[in-house]
Amino acid sequence: MLAALYLGRSLFAPVAIALFIVAVAWPLQRTLQRRMPRVLAMVATLIATAAVVAAMASVVLWGLSRATQWAIANAASFQAYYQRMDAWLEGHGLYLASEFIHNFDPRWLIGVMQMVGVGLQQIASFVVIALVFVVLGLLEVDAMRVKLVQAGRADIVDACRATASKFQRYMVIRSAMSAATGLGVWALSYALGVDLAVEWGVIAFALNFIPFLGPLFATVLPTLFAIAQFGFGMVPLVIFAGLNVVQFLIGSYLEPRIAGHRLSVSPFLVLFAVFLGSMLWGIAGAFIGVPVLIALITFAEHHPAMRSWAVLLAGDEAVEKTQAE
Repeated sequence: MLAALYLGRSLFAPVAIALFIVAVAWPLQRTLQRRMPRVLAMVATLIATAAVVAAMASVVLWGLSRATQWAIANAASFQAYYQRMDAWLEGHGLYLASEFIHNFDPRWLIGVMQMVGVGLQQIASFVVIALVFVVLGLLEVDAMRVKLVQAGRADIVDACRATASKFQRYMVIRSAMSAATGLGVWALSYALGVDLAVEWGVIAFALNFIPFLGPLFATVLPTLFAIAQFGFGMVPLVIFAGLNVVQFLIGSYLEPRIAGHRLSVSPFLVLFAVFLGSMLWGIAGAFIGVPVLIALITFAEHHPAMRSWAVLLAGDEAVEKTQAE
C-alpha cells in the first residue's frame, strides 16, 4: 500500500490536501450558501482559499529568497568561520566533527534553503491541482451526506463531521501558534540585531505548520546565519537557546493546553506521521501527515471494533481525561 501511495503521489497527495481543504473551508461554504446560490458560494469559497494559499506562498518565497541572497553575499564569512571552527575542533582532538566542518561548503546551506523553497512550491502546486477536487467536493458534501444517511451509514456521517471539526480546530490552533512563533522569532532576532529578522519570523511562521521538522529548520538556519554575522560568540548561543525556548513554550507547553484532548495524539505517532508523509509525498506529505493521522484516529473512535485502537493512538491528555471520568 505504501508503494502505491508513493508511486501515485501526484494523485493521492492533491486528493488528500483537497479533502482537508474541503473540511476546513466547509463552514464558509455553508454560511455563504444561506445567502447566495450554491455555485456562487462555492466560487467565493474557492477564491478565498486560493487567496490564502497565494499570500502564504508569496511571503514564504520572499523570506527564503532574501535569506538565500544574504547567504550568497556572505559566503566568504560562512567559509572563514567554519574553517576557524575546524581548526579549533582539530586542536581539541574532535577529529570526526572536524572532518565534517572541514568539508563544509556554503553552497550546501544555500542548497538546503532552495530545497525547502522547492518543497513549499510543491505544496502550492499540489494545492492548485487540489482545487479542482475541492470544487467537486464542496458541491457534493450535502449530497454525499444524504446518500450515506439513506444507506444507513449515519456513523460515517458522524465520523466525517467530527473529523472536519477537528481539522478546523487544528488549523485555527496551528495558525495561531505559528503566528506566535513567528512573532517570537522576529522579536528575538530583532532585539539581538540579527539580520533578516522579519524574514526569519516569516519563515518560522510558515515552517511551523510542519510539526518537528519545521521548528528544527526555523531554529538551525537563523543560528547558522548569526554565526556568519557575529562569529562564534554570545549572540549565536543566545539566538539558539532563545529560539529553542520559544519553540518549547509555544509548541510543547502552550499549544497542547489550548488544543486539549480533542486533538490529543501520541507525540511518537505525530513524529512518525510527519516522517512517513515526507517519505511518501515530500514536504506536502509532512504537512498533511498529521491531519491524516487525526482522521484515522477519529474514524477509529466512531467504529466499535476500532475504539481500543483509538485509545492506544491517543495522547496523554485523552488518557488523563478518561481516567478522571
